[in-house]
Amino acid sequence: MANAITRPLDLLNNSKNKEVSVNLKGGKQFIGTLLAFDIHINLVLDNVKEMENGETKKSLGLTFLRGDTIIFISPLQLL
Repeated sequence: MANAITRPLDLLNNSKNKEVSVNLKGGKQFIGTLLAFDIHINLVLDNVKEMENGETKKSLGLTFLRGDTIIFISPLQLL
């Protein structure tokens, strides 16, 4: 496997410039292209769509998400 995952942040690093799904406390879900992250799991996403019941609620473009609001992050493409 070329992109071995040995540490939790490896998954984020391998997901850069790919689409990810992010679920936040309070039930909000966003899908966007992961551009950057830091050790606090603060994220910068581009082409962000706020999702509700599997459908786009609104488009947000370039967005910063605070790490302490994130429940989980999932890549939408296979690594």
